[in-house]
Amino acid sequence: MPAAGFGPGPGNGKQYPGNLTLYVTVTCMVAAMGGLIFGYDIGISGGVTTMDPFLKKFFPSVYEKQKADTSTNQYCKFDSQRLTMFTSSLYLAALASSLVASWVTRKLGRKLSMLFGGLLFCAGALINGFAQKVWMLIVGRILLGFGIGFANQSVPLYLSEMAPYKYRGALNIGFQLSITIGILVASVLNYFFAKIKGGWGWRLSLGGAVVPALIITIGSLVLPETPNSMIERDQREEARIKLKRIRGVEDIEEEFNDLVAASDASKKVEHPWRNLLQRKYRPHLTMAILIPFFQQLTGINVIMFYAPVLFKTIGFGSDAALMSAVITGVVNVSATLVSIYGVDKWGRRFLFLQGGAQMLICQIVVAACIGAKFGIDGEPGNLPKWYAIVVVLFICIYVAGFAWSWGPLGWLVPSEIFPLEIRSAAQSINVSVNMIFTFIIAQVFLMMLCHLKFGLFIFFAFFVVVMTIFVYFFLPETKNIPIEEMVIVWKQHWFWSRFITDVDYPANGAVEMGKGGDSTKYV
Repeated sequence: MPAAGFGPGPGNGKQYPGNLTLYVTVTCMVAAMGGLIFGYDIGISGGVTTMDPFLKKFFPSVYEKQKADTSTNQYCKFDSQRLTMFTSSLYLAALASSLVASWVTRKLGRKLSMLFGGLLFCAGALINGFAQKVWMLIVGRILLGFGIGFANQSVPLYLSEMAPYKYRGALNIGFQLSITIGILVASVLNYFFAKIKGGWGWRLSLGGAVVPALIITIGSLVLPETPNSMIERDQREEARIKLKRIRGVEDIEEEFNDLVAASDASKKVEHPWRNLLQRKYRPHLTMAILIPFFQQLTGINVIMFYAPVLFKTIGFGSDAALMSAVITGVVNVSATLVSIYGVDKWGRRFLFLQGGAQMLICQIVVAACIGAKFGIDGEPGNLPKWYAIVVVLFICIYVAGFAWSWGPLGWLVPSEIFPLEIRSAAQSINVSVNMIFTFIIAQVFLMMLCHLKFGLFIFFAFFVVVMTIFVYFFLPETKNIPIEEMVIVWKQHWFWSRFITDVDYPANGAVEMGKGGDSTKYV
């Protein structure tokens, strides 16, 4: 039963030679900076929507309701569809662009996709910084969304393809680390920009997104292309030289030949999107949909987007609200470092299960705390300082649980399990599902808070139970397995093995690629 849920350990399958070279470490660190644009935006949009001058200029009805509402229902203070449309329009744009980014990433390379992401994000940041009307804000947000769609499509794939398989987890989580650093930096900047006399600090907050955009734009120009992508575009000799440099050894023939065979097989697939529906890809498609779906239903975006709003509602002032967001940001970064340390040691499943249990306990405690004080009518009465501190403490423990489990692994696991010929299409589905549910949750959160009240945390706690059970039974362990050998974990799994036959993947061949026989039968 549970044991059957585990995939093979490090000893199974092939073990390609290769070292963790300084070259590949620096390369992955630069590429991972692509996460900064996503993180910065999450941190900034929540903070800016609590700044009075910003609300007064663009959303006066929300501002007036908030000022007039000093004693009314705390749950419904910020319920404005127009305000949430400002935040969540970005995710629809990211969803649309990720579909285009799939083609760009596959046909033109991972680097170019990152470059497009940086340039589009840069344009959006400038328009937002100089915005005079709500429509300018929305146009800016849409361009930011296009940029995020491209970056989230290409960066996780780039990291998984560049990293030696033994260190793939740690290097890939650099993307999530950048997201958390982006959130933290945004929270700190919001805190100081909100104090600027004259009320124009929000322009610096929104316009400041140009900096992470320039980092990924310049980074994409200096980064090398991945060998996988070079082979996919018929640059085989360059790919061989690049693979030697990346792995730091001369003996790369086995890995190189496997990549070439994988590429040859993938070229025979004319319709990767239609291909995804084949029975042998059922495990991959399931994970591409359910992992990002569950990642959004942990409730983390509720806390990180609206941390300032949440803390303001709990009873902190406007400054204290932003300061509390900084505190959760520090926790987020620190816990992600724990994940980088442990993901290739303890495995993906351990972190998923432990993080799920931790988040569940915290959500129940936070629901009880807020429910006891705010009750059904949302009137907190006199809120003692210690009470608010207890809520913030449990929110921080919750954020830590997410930051070493579903946060990084929600990007890592999908990016490492897809065979080459469906990799771009499947990653595009992964990003699209992520953005659809980020959009839905951002759009309805304040309305749900208004109607479900403290029950909102119970709502997300229910999904945490479901996703933890799903991981326990259906997600095999993928640590220390080369991407080219990943089919082993599905063939040995108690449930997924029924979808994968020896006809699809002959046992004597290399797994993402065929050695002998019809190579179209291999992944």
